[in-house]
Amino acid sequence: MSWTDERVELLKKLWSEGLSASQVAAELGGVTRNAVIGKVHRLGLSGRAKTTTTAPRARRPRTQQTNRPARPSTGTSAPSVGATALKVDSQPQVAPQPKAEKRPEADPVVVPISKRASILTLTENTCKWPIGDPGDTDFHFCGHKSESGSPYCKYHSEIAYNTGADRRRSKKAS
Repeated sequence: MSWTDERVELLKKLWSEGLSASQVAAELGGVTRNAVIGKVHRLGLSGRAKTTTTAPRARRPRTQQTNRPARPSTGTSAPSVGATALKVDSQPQVAPQPKAEKRPEADPVVVPISKRASILTLTENTCKWPIGDPGDTDFHFCGHKSESGSPYCKYHSEIAYNTGADRRRSKKAS
């Protein structure tokens, strides 16, 4: 289908009368709603005739539902929390405070200067736990003997690897 001059004039006329793109497409025949919208935009037909305004819809009068029991009126407003907003005698509840999370049982590792390892002195058997800021001159690695199958010593392994039981325990606490 091509847009002939007669079809374009009919499109302009129907569009100015306030018909929708679907209605214009049905009147023209052989075109889709999207084709009509595209042509309208290409022609720059933004102004539309005002459709006849109908009287505003009458609102339904609000009626009180009879199957809902009325709320008792006590005259005092009690503080409420959460889902207890409709309870009259509700008392605010204090959330339990989470217990402080225990750190590993092992004593913190004190790394003597002689044990400090640089990136060049690390081996498979040394703890690779970084200590300090990598940009500082004092940056080093733990350097203690690492556990078999782990890159860290016993102390740093307990910090690095959080077991599922520990995660569940900390989730319950909070």
